[in-house]
Amino acid sequence: MGRPRKFDEEQVLRAARDEFWRNGYAATSLDDLMKATGLGKGSLYGAFGDKRQLFLKVLSAYAHETAEGVCGAVARGDRAIEVLRGFFVPGPQDAVAEHHGPVAPTRGCFLANSSTELAARDPEVTGRARATYQAVEDCFTHAVAQAVADGDLPEDTNPRELGRLLLTIQQGLQFLTKTEMTPEAMREIGRATVDRLLPLPAAVS
Repeated sequence: MGRPRKFDEEQVLRAARDEFWRNGYAATSLDDLMKATGLGKGSLYGAFGDKRQLFLKVLSAYAHETAEGVCGAVARGDRAIEVLRGFFVPGPQDAVAEHHGPVAPTRGCFLANSSTELAARDPEVTGRARATYQAVEDCFTHAVAQAVADGDLPEDTNPRELGRLLLTIQQGLQFLTKTEMTPEAMREIGRATVDRLLPLPAAVS
């Protein structure tokens, strides 16, 4: 029977995630990971395998967190239109920081960054990214359909089309954070998104 681990796995994965997120997969060394996690080589690889296996575990945890962040908010929300608007107002980078920590606002989406870097040589990474984005799109689509049923969006709204568009805008905004766009500009884009695509009914506003 193996000895119990003397570290918090979730904390270690978050530390490794931030290192991969900051530097990219290829530029992150074993020494970087050891320093970030506080674990020695034997403990790190004994618990998580090699660098790629650790990265995939980190990526899976991030993907789950991303999908749960969207789908959980949709499931808990009292009014679908308000939930959808909340992803873009007061600002998309605020929501990213809330879910993923302070490294996130100037680094873009970890999932998108990883698939961009590794897609050509690691289809497993691309597959995980695709599955996660599909789950998020499905949750947006469900919320749009509910907003239509609530009378908060026009009856002729296509939930799938709008759900996919919202996902695209959300990801585009996260990418723009890598350009160090100002918080004010990001909030303006978020506000324009909800005003044009997710306006509040007159009775609510």
